[in-house]
Amino acid sequence: MNLPEYIVALLFFLPAGASNMAPVLANKIPFITRFKTPLDFGHSYRGHRIFGKNKSWRGLFSGIIFGTFVGWLMHMWFFPETALGHYLLVAAAMSAGALIGDAVESFFKRQRGIQSGNAWFPFDQTDYIIGGLLFILPFETLTISLILWIFGIYFGLHLFSSYIGYHLGLKDKPI
Repeated sequence: MNLPEYIVALLFFLPAGASNMAPVLANKIPFITRFKTPLDFGHSYRGHRIFGKNKSWRGLFSGIIFGTFVGWLMHMWFFPETALGHYLLVAAAMSAGALIGDAVESFFKRQRGIQSGNAWFPFDQTDYIIGGLLFILPFETLTISLILWIFGIYFGLHLFSSYIGYHLGLKDKPI
């Protein structure tokens, strides 16, 4: 299938985008809401929570699982020429990287005294992109052009989805 590069960027990185949204959605599923152990287990560093109360193991695992599932769908529908095992590995790594990138950004946000839920533009919009791309480096070689498309598309989609999530009552603030 010969797709324009911006479509390839959108589809290829979709597992990371999906994994970034999954923790917010998982927070609304009644039977798993009790599994909210914080990633930092409630510990602090220099008087601030390490990652904050909103970064949980439930969010990390649900994001990786959902992102990998989306990767499987992308493989079946758009990238069947790629070996399934390789693509699932890339989707899982991309998903984990997106969520760990978000957690690392939260660490620096907390250390600066910015509370959970408050915006830290543009870091809130780029942390998962950087993390997802870094985690797939051992498995994929991407062109600069594709990386720029990924940044542009997913930066914009993050702003748009945050705004929609706010209006749907899934988020406390629009950005």
